[in-house]
Amino acid sequence: MNTTRRKFVAGSLAVGALPSSVLAQDQWPSRPLRIISGGSAGGGSDMFVRTLEARLKERLGQSLYIDNKPGAGGMLAAGLTSSAPPDGYTYYVSNVATNAIGLALYAKPTFDPVKDLPGVARISTLTNAVVVRADSGISSIGALIAYMRANPEKVFFGSAGVGTSSHLGGHLFVQKVGVDGKHVPYKGTAANVTALLAGEVLFSMDNLPLYVQHVKAGKLRLLAMTQSKRSPSFPDVPTIQEAAGIGEFDIFSWYGLSASTGTPKAILERMGGEVVSALKDPGIVAAVRELGAEAAPLGPAEYQAFVQAEIRKWAPIVKSSGASVS
Repeated sequence: MNTTRRKFVAGSLAVGALPSSVLAQDQWPSRPLRIISGGSAGGGSDMFVRTLEARLKERLGQSLYIDNKPGAGGMLAAGLTSSAPPDGYTYYVSNVATNAIGLALYAKPTFDPVKDLPGVARISTLTNAVVVRADSGISSIGALIAYMRANPEKVFFGSAGVGTSSHLGGHLFVQKVGVDGKHVPYKGTAANVTALLAGEVLFSMDNLPLYVQHVKAGKLRLLAMTQSKRSPSFPDVPTIQEAAGIGEFDIFSWYGLSASTGTPKAILERMGGEVVSALKDPGIVAAVRELGAEAAPLGPAEYQAFVQAEIRKWAPIVKSSGASVS
């Protein structure tokens, strides 16, 4: 066998010996990417991905398709993603409910959000807001706290359901105020808003966009934001942390992308880099803000560290609330 032939054969054997994952990375992506959403079609999870869709298709040369798998508060979709092939073609619209709260809320979670859903990128953050009826006579977060302390038997707060950020945020708030507030869970965000409008509860603390139209119509009053920084959409509305004098308070929802267990680091870095880059585009930033959220890009390592910090933050809140799902 001549020298040229030997080199060709040796090279062929070397390539053949490479792991299939390495070869797949070189060709990635060669087909559309599946984005699993734990919400119904057209919900918040879908909308945040849509803001990135055109940019990612342009940069990656492949389209995205959203696969809605609602059920078990998003845990079903997250579990499906974690067990998908680790080839970089399946992602999950990760969020505070499944990737942070769920680990403490569910008695037997089927996945570990840190080990089984490696972070790709954080997309956005979304503050909750403390809201009362406009005719309640309560005009500030300080006035609400004073009323709660003077009338503890009247402190009823609504939520979108047990274990939601509206429930746990409300629980933490009444705990910090120092009263025994009564939690009233409703079946979803719409029912929670309806109950507040009807005067069934004193206040609610849910995602800001849910309340905007009612605030503009003069039916509800925004008292404070639950995130530790003010919302650019309502810069004159204070945060609980700055206005209430009750110490640290930083409750908010967030959305990102996570991949299936074992997805190669090179693919996580490529996909995460494209998402972070897209979220620096002024047009995309504006589109995210139009949804009531703020672009908050973090790459794979930073997002993974953020999720771990959120798990640590929410675990004691879930425990003290007594919330549990078997």
